Amino acid sequence: MSTLTQYVLNFSINFLTAFVIVRCIYYPQRRSQKFVLTFLGFNTIIFILLNFLASIELSMGVGFGLFAIFSILRYRTDPMPSREMTYLFILIALPMINFVMLSQSAYLEVGLTTLLVSLVLIFLEKGWGFHFMASKSITYEKIDLINASKYRELVADLEERTGLFIHYVDINKINFLNDTAELKIYYEENRSSPEP
Repeated sequence: MSTLTQYVLNFSINFLTAFVIVRCIYYPQRRSQKFVLTFLGFNTIIFILLNFLASIELSMGVGFGLFAIFSILRYRTDPMPSREMTYLFILIALPMINFVMLSQSAYLEVGLTTLLVSLVLIFLEKGWGFHFMASKSITYEKIDLINASKYRELVADLEERTGLFIHYVDINKINFLNDTAELKIYYEENRSSPEP
């Protein structure tokens, strides 16, 4: 197989792997294009960069140095949430793993690695084995219910007003001057409050 054919094949395998993770696992959860370009762009350029470094016979230490630089990059205009940073880290590490395996013609290992990474991401995205709660911050005006002895009444009032099944309430701040409180409620997203 010619060098050019090998390069195109390896590039295609790497890009397809990244595309499957971004399109089939990340994207369906948020349906936002905000980080799609970042993920696929980083993945592609790192794979090409590693091929270039290998072709001029620089040490892999240089590649890992670049990997470290890319890993700590932060966009000044918009900080990246931890979920997206995790995907970015995976999609930065993936071309390095793919490059090393593909340069050794270890196609079965590349496929197995892709499958395992994808399965872990699907498992975590679906929340199998976990039961997550959502939260909302609200301003509450019934200051008389902001009392440890009236906690059940507070929760009942919040459930009646919001229609949510509330597990617990955090009182973040109380303003006695305005008779308001800043609360954070924790609730199950797909469950409404019980009928009275």
